[in-house]
Amino acid sequence: MNIGDKIKKLRHKNQLTLEELANRSELTKGFLSQVENNMSSPSISTLEDILEALGSSLHEFFTEEKYEKIVFTDDDYFISEKDDYSISYIVPNAQKNIMEPIKINIKPGGRSEEISPHDGEDFGYVLSGEVKLIYGERKHILKEGQTFYLRCDEAYYLKNDKKEDAVLIWVSTPPFF
Repeated sequence: MNIGDKIKKLRHKNQLTLEELANRSELTKGFLSQVENNMSSPSISTLEDILEALGSSLHEFFTEEKYEKIVFTDDDYFISEKDDYSISYIVPNAQKNIMEPIKINIKPGGRSEEISPHDGEDFGYVLSGEVKLIYGERKHILKEGQTFYLRCDEAYYLKNDKKEDAVLIWVSTPPFF
């Protein structure tokens, strides 16, 4: 842990100048500058004074923040193979989130599972190929670059009548895959 850098960030977050922090902590501006630039290390007692002036504590200061992962690669994906299609779960553990994005690959002549009516909304984007969206009694052809957005008040599924795979990004709220 870079103590000086963390103190400087905390000071900036509190919108304090070095002089203001020096006055609040009863330390010199020069000493604080040396601490922030890692040219000097404060004692525990002095660090407590600095942190108190910054509205923090030793416990808060030394507790490492755990960042939630926000960028995912192919290595993070989980793939589920079905007879007619495969699903790539492109955001791990998305069931805990408000929405669940998947990448679905529907084989030629294949179809997705039928999605029963539910409270929620679903969105799809055709990355490649073509699919037929059967939504209740209505049928829609979606080609590469086209999207669908449903309120999920009727059962629906996707069908691939073509001779090449159809690949879509499919986002559902709430998660159900």
